[in-house]
Amino acid sequence: MNELQIKAKELRELKRMQEELAAEITAIEDEIKAVMRERGATELIAGEYKIRWTEVTSARLDSKALKAALPDVYARFTRESITRRFSIA
Repeated sequence: MNELQIKAKELRELKRMQEELAAEITAIEDEIKAVMRERGATELIAGEYKIRWTEVTSARLDSKALKAALPDVYARFTRESITRRFSIA
């Protein structure tokens, strides 16, 4: 069990580091987006880098609205899936 405890501790530390990196990444992205917003640009060249911030349109099914409007159709096309969640507390 000691080996498992060490692995769990290592995993928690790596996840903490991952969260810190994700926050840093988001902050830098937000800074770049602010510059692009100020310039009214969707594309910029920064040295060897081409930076794009473009709109993407997607269509998704609103399952809550479908269930409210047509519950029988919703039930016919709904399938249950089972997954496993891994966590360390």
